[in-house]
Amino acid sequence: MSEPRLPLLVTHNGSFHCDEAFAYVALRLALGLHAPGRDHVLLRTRDANRIAEGDVVWDVGLLYDTATQRFDHHQRGAPMRPDGTPFSSAGLVWQTHGEAAVRALLRPEDSGFAPTIAADLDASMVRFIDEVDNGVATSRGSMDLASLVGDCNPAWDAPGAEDQGAEDAAFLEAVALVEAVLRRRVEAQRARLAADAQVVAAHAASADRRILELDRRMPWKSAVFQHDLPVLYGIYPVNNGNWMVDTMPPEPKSFAQRLPLPEAWAGLQDKDLAEASGVPDAVFVHLRRFIGAARSRAGALAMARRAVTLGMPDV
Repeated sequence: MSEPRLPLLVTHNGSFHCDEAFAYVALRLALGLHAPGRDHVLLRTRDANRIAEGDVVWDVGLLYDTATQRFDHHQRGAPMRPDGTPFSSAGLVWQTHGEAAVRALLRPEDSGFAPTIAADLDASMVRFIDEVDNGVATSRGSMDLASLVGDCNPAWDAPGAEDQGAEDAAFLEAVALVEAVLRRRVEAQRARLAADAQVVAAHAASADRRILELDRRMPWKSAVFQHDLPVLYGIYPVNNGNWMVDTMPPEPKSFAQRLPLPEAWAGLQDKDLAEASGVPDAVFVHLRRFIGAARSRAGALAMARRAVTLGMPDV
């Protein structure tokens, strides 16, 4: 009896971009596949006959059809997002397989987060890959994921740069990079969602609604925004035994603070800070006044309370 044929996954050869690397990662996760050659075949080609044989084809073939697992975006009439932004193969694959890809990275008890995480990643990550691949990104830096994947292509003058095997190996290096980033992004989003209820409960139990008291470090700022909490500072323990006094930004992704720590404390440490703040176990306040620390919960709470009093004397 002959062995069953391995699924054939096809994309184009030649220089690769972030969209086909990301799409391949999403497909492998969603379809439960692992290493090429072990449970599937990865073929990078532009041969129309070989493309037609593929079980899943992306970024090549001039066809978008989810029923036959075709995910190209180069043809006339290729789908676009509701606002007119063109998809890349990453976005097209994510529309069909993103939720399953995320679920594959979650524990069963966290699988309910998959739809939210998939949608968040589409907005914050996949869309940008689409924009870059289609040349419509408004801005990008040298350290964005698309740039890092592009750097994985063999240099034009590298020995064997024109060799298909070397090119395929470089593509798999890019895939490993993308997968590592995606795994960490999914875990970060899961942690944020898992912390939401705990942040709300901790805020309800805090003596001052402007100071969020947490028993352990967790992502808390998104929950403050989500639930419109009047938090100015969050305090929580860290691994070195200190307690942080962390400021709340006025809006997501802002580096500003709703209420910076006092100017008189900026850049001070230990004895100097203790004298300036009146908190004996104060450790430091950053020069930019967005974070500080004390050696105890009581000290961190005292710093936060005094910062509120100094910053909002009439409240």
